[in-house]
Amino acid sequence: MATTEIVKTIDARGKPCPGPLMALIGEIRRAAAGDAFEVWSDDEGSRVDIPAWTAKAGHDLTSVTEQDGYTAFVIRKTH
Repeated sequence: MATTEIVKTIDARGKPCPGPLMALIGEIRRAAAGDAFEVWSDDEGSRVDIPAWTAKAGHDLTSVTEQDGYTAFVIRKTH
């Protein structure tokens, strides 16, 4: 099983909604197809917002894991 190489980790812990999602969108816009990002968020809204936006935008949500006090999302830009 191949591992995803993270290009950048976005530490959005402590940022209220929509901060974590907006930080991700900004990085995705500057990234190349295939780049992967990890977003750390302790905002409850991110659990819905990040997967929903990723699907709508056509990118890959490769993992969502619960950590100690926050959620880690890994998103790969597809286009």
